[in-house]
Amino acid sequence: LKTGKYTTLILACVATILPIAVIVLGSFKSNTEFYQSGPFDLPENWDFSNYVTAFTRGKMLLGFGNTAIILVASITGTILIGTMAAYAIDRFNFWARKGVLALFLLATLVPGVTTQVATFQIVNGLGLYNTRWAAIVLFMGTDIISIYIFVQFMRSIPRELDEAATLDGANHVKIYARIIMPLLKPAIATVVIIKGIAIYNEFYIPHLYMKSADLGVISTSLYRFKGPFGAQWEVISAGVVIVIIPTLIIFLLLQKHIYSGLTAGSTK
Repeated sequence: LKTGKYTTLILACVATILPIAVIVLGSFKSNTEFYQSGPFDLPENWDFSNYVTAFTRGKMLLGFGNTAIILVASITGTILIGTMAAYAIDRFNFWARKGVLALFLLATLVPGVTTQVATFQIVNGLGLYNTRWAAIVLFMGTDIISIYIFVQFMRSIPRELDEAATLDGANHVKIYARIIMPLLKPAIATVVIIKGIAIYNEFYIPHLYMKSADLGVISTSLYRFKGPFGAQWEVISAGVVIVIIPTLIIFLLLQKHIYSGLTAGSTK
């Protein structure tokens, strides 16, 4: 049994590492060498010019800036909306409570691509097309998973704390701000990491709703090297490595918060 378990883990690690290794090796090759050599062949000359090209011609610095703006605004909105919705669903007893939960679950079953025509018309009608607000609003309003994480974690917070605060004269706003929010820090950390990585890697929404060259994000920066007459895959590989590095560093530093936040609400 242990042999099969470790064999499966090793195969999964290899399947994950091999594509990354191919990209890293390809990022140091010239265009001719990239097509003529094997994917696992070492570069003849370890050249960093592809990284310079990707960063400058791909306008990756601008992409990092736009991504950071969208990331901060979207995550802030997601946390506020998600925690408020979770607080209302878990703490208030109202007639439509089960219906709201059912609608949230139903929304997760609807493929996002089936609603894009209506979504585009709404975004365009609000005058948000070709602005950062288009991506920010869509990222804030389509996050059922975050609400679910907050709800599950909030169920582990004793209601006696709310009752004690009510006896001291606190209203629902004060209970939410001074009691619930501080106790939701592990869940908030989990949502920040998961949602942040999802926004950082998102390509479809920025590409569809932010066509201006000045609004390019990090995911669409790599698309500059893909054209109708071919692609500069060695430069794209270098750009992919640049994109991966921040995500990898953040994940390694904060991975314990992901696991603790996902499991805390189910174990308390």
